[in-house]
Amino acid sequence: MSNILEWYYVIFGPKGSVYEGGVYLGKIKFPPEYPHKPPSLLMITPSGRFQTNTRLCLSMSDFHPESWNPMWTVSSILTGLLSFMLENKETHGSILTSDAQKRKFAAFSKKCNSQNPLFRRHFSELVDPNTTETSPLQEPSEPPAQSSLSTPTTPQPTTETPQVKDMRFNLFMVVVVMIMFISFINLWF
Repeated sequence: MSNILEWYYVIFGPKGSVYEGGVYLGKIKFPPEYPHKPPSLLMITPSGRFQTNTRLCLSMSDFHPESWNPMWTVSSILTGLLSFMLENKETHGSILTSDAQKRKFAAFSKKCNSQNPLFRRHFSELVDPNTTETSPLQEPSEPPAQSSLSTPTTPQPTTETPQVKDMRFNLFMVVVVMIMFISFINLWF
């Protein structure tokens, strides 16, 4: 049974960033009152930036209903998420790792996703046929307690970087995949 309030998305690591080449699966959980209440955001693929399967505290997430704007689209939410991913600010659901570790997670992401049944079901066209091995997956180790804040914080706006141009293309691709997924769902119902 499918849940129309749960959407899966894919973010592609921008060129020139520590996430380059990475493919990151995540989930948006919309409340029944959406768009009047904000969704929760989770990252499923290990990235070295966010804890997996943990709600993320961002200004456009359910951690901050006071700053939610019903005019925000899924595209703008994912743009904000990717922008925050490229920073090193701490918040609930984030972890601190080195750039080298983030690059290792990016290189490992395709194999990780290829072994994930959700990814294979919803994004089969992105499954890398060269990563069919079934060795156990390693989750990122938990950072020390002081590296992850327990209270939500609002991310500060960032200045535009060259990575933002690649991010726009990546988000375009995410929207195309989501439209294809929704069209596919509509065929079934």
